[in-house]
Amino acid sequence: MPSSAVAASAAGLCEFIDASPSPFHVCRTIAEALETDGFVRLDETRAWPGTGGRYYIVRGGSLVAWADPEQAGPFRVVGAHTDSPNLRVKQHPDLTVAGWQLVRLEPYGGAWLNSWLDRELGISGRLSVREGTGLSERLVRIDEPILRVPQLAIHLSEDRRGVTLDPQRHVNAIWGVGSERAAFLDFVAEAAGVDPRAVLGWELMTHDLAPSRVIGAGRDLISAPRLDNQGTCYAGLAAFRAAVENPGDAVPVLAVFDHEEVGSQSDRGAQSELLPTVLERIVLARGGGRAEFLAAVAGSVCASGDMAHATHPNYPERHEPSHGIDINGGPVLKVNQNLRYATDAVGAGAFALACDRAGVPMQRYVHRADLPCGSTIGPMTAARTGMPTVDVGAPQLAMHSAREMMGAADVTAYAAALAAFLAP
Repeated sequence: MPSSAVAASAAGLCEFIDASPSPFHVCRTIAEALETDGFVRLDETRAWPGTGGRYYIVRGGSLVAWADPEQAGPFRVVGAHTDSPNLRVKQHPDLTVAGWQLVRLEPYGGAWLNSWLDRELGISGRLSVREGTGLSERLVRIDEPILRVPQLAIHLSEDRRGVTLDPQRHVNAIWGVGSERAAFLDFVAEAAGVDPRAVLGWELMTHDLAPSRVIGAGRDLISAPRLDNQGTCYAGLAAFRAAVENPGDAVPVLAVFDHEEVGSQSDRGAQSELLPTVLERIVLARGGGRAEFLAAVAGSVCASGDMAHATHPNYPERHEPSHGIDINGGPVLKVNQNLRYATDAVGAGAFALACDRAGVPMQRYVHRADLPCGSTIGPMTAARTGMPTVDVGAPQLAMHSAREMMGAADVTAYAAALAAFLAP
């Protein structure tokens, strides 16, 4: 298997996650890695250079990268998403209740709310800042334990088996006491080194400050936040770098999108024109036209990478019989007959062949028919581009919790399979 894919490791994934508390930081982490390999960031508002280059673009929390050889064939795309469920800051965040200073928070995506209680939380995201008559973007990251959402004491609960959380009332975070505290947004702006009066917009979110860890008596597990879906962003990056150094007969593309957890309907989500536009501009820049673009897409394939459900040892009955998924058992092919996953026979064959070429086992996942199945960027990518698309992932537990778990060996196996997929 390609050397860059072998370099993907559990420790490397932990470092990637800890460097990337928000979708915007995920893109910066990926961009920094790409630039060490000679990639150049392009401006979407300007003309793009022709063939033979290594390029990427960033749009907010989304990034698309590609290596364009002189004799380009169809595309091989690995897609993922950069966002994870969390608690995000409201537009008027300051609140005082019973002498406590609170920050108003709102759940983003399908956050498993109870898992966010009683944790030390930092803040990350981006600010839109006035500069003269224009605007600039400033990333912000506060890795200090400034916020905490406290659990209700068991003695005050109506039901001692657990508290049902109201997302409007019960997930606001304490950040101090008394009445002399500064406005929260002023605090964030000053931490980012900007004048609070110049801040005109923001996308701010909480993140768990406990570092990602390789755990277990045999050091064979990973405990980390945001494995869904930074596990794929990291493996996809390693695979893409490997494919660029060991090219096959296709143009390798890495596409990571924001807003998957809330439906992908934004200017930079997988339902936008971002990926089709980039692919068409690649063809146009090398001198092709609309017909050449359509022909290239017709021969292309996409792997939609998102994390997969490992069989939970405490809840084995919640899984489809005969479809158990093992931690450290290899990448997962995800199939749903009602197209919550995009996998069809062609895509399944392409990924199975990639796993075989990489020398890693492949597992097959089917969701219980009597439980609602989550979805991915796969179906919408297939619909937007017309590419055969296969949904794949690495197995994990506690999906959408503030803290998740996966197997250490699965990191390398996942990256190796994706590298083989990108370089057929």
